[in-house]
Amino acid sequence: MDNTVNPTEKGMLTMFLFDGMSAETGNAISGFFSQFGLPLILIAALIIMFVLSARSNKKRQKQYQSMLDGLKAGSRVRTIGGIYGTVTAVKGDVVFVSVGPDKVRLVFTKQAIASIEDSPVEATLDGEIVDSSEKDNSQPVSD
Repeated sequence: MDNTVNPTEKGMLTMFLFDGMSAETGNAISGFFSQFGLPLILIAALIIMFVLSARSNKKRQKQYQSMLDGLKAGSRVRTIGGIYGTVTAVKGDVVFVSVGPDKVRLVFTKQAIASIEDSPVEATLDGEIVDSSEKDNSQPVSD
């Protein structure tokens, strides 16, 4: 009696993978993969997604920390609460921000700064938006 896997009984993939094995061994291995193959593939996919997510999160956190380390007086910032202002001083973990046309000083921790903004615009008391880079000429910025 021949104990090799019969190609008509099993698929071509099974024959390719288990060529020359006894029928019992081939059946045991193909039975294992048919029973546990899908869960193993799903677990491997989850592990790969977790590793890639952790890497991108670590990269984003590193960029955020370098942005916080680059805070200096004169930087335009947006806080996590949506307040736009200009940094007047940085002392350790504390950031002093001037807000609005009255230059009200607010105190934040560095972690409360969401981003450094490029736009040098400010709101006036009457609700107009002006370009703050033109200190002498406060002309409204058109939408």
